[in-house]
Amino acid sequence: MQAPLREKNDIKIFILYLLRNINQPMDYADINDIVVQDGIVNTLEFAECFAELLDCGNILEVQDKGQTYYIISDRGIEVADNLSSDLMGFIRNKSLKSALRLISFKKNGNRIETSAKCRPDGRYDLICRIFQNEAPLMEVTIMAETQQQLELMRYYFDEKPEVVYRGVLALLTGEIDYLVS
Repeated sequence: MQAPLREKNDIKIFILYLLRNINQPMDYADINDIVVQDGIVNTLEFAECFAELLDCGNILEVQDKGQTYYIISDRGIEVADNLSSDLMGFIRNKSLKSALRLISFKKNGNRIETSAKCRPDGRYDLICRIFQNEAPLMEVTIMAETQQQLELMRYYFDEKPEVVYRGVLALLTGEIDYLVS
């Protein structure tokens, strides 16, 4: 699937729009995650556009306790405020909602845990858990046919637990029913 935003200017405006509305310092990995998570922008185009926004002063790099964070500059705010209407409303709204959900997931003290059990028939159970402030938020057990499949599923859960959580929640609340149609 091709990302809907292909023009560099649209991608830059989109990045600035999200940073403007999130309005907090973020590290590069989190900015990448919020921009590419819904498939609006691909990772390579994000990296290129982000670097250009940084070079031209629309995004600023700040240091805090040895960590590098990025914030939108006053110039970037002006660009986001004046040009964001050029982006389709549903893309902006959907992506901002997803971005805020991801940030909330990380801020709320969520942690993840995975474990695996070998079944007597040689298949595996993968148990994926998400805790919020040490209270169980989600637990899913899924069977894997092979150890390779088990490790692949574990890898993707560990990399993007908020996406798995959102997907399960969307399926169970009927927000996404095209997968079961």
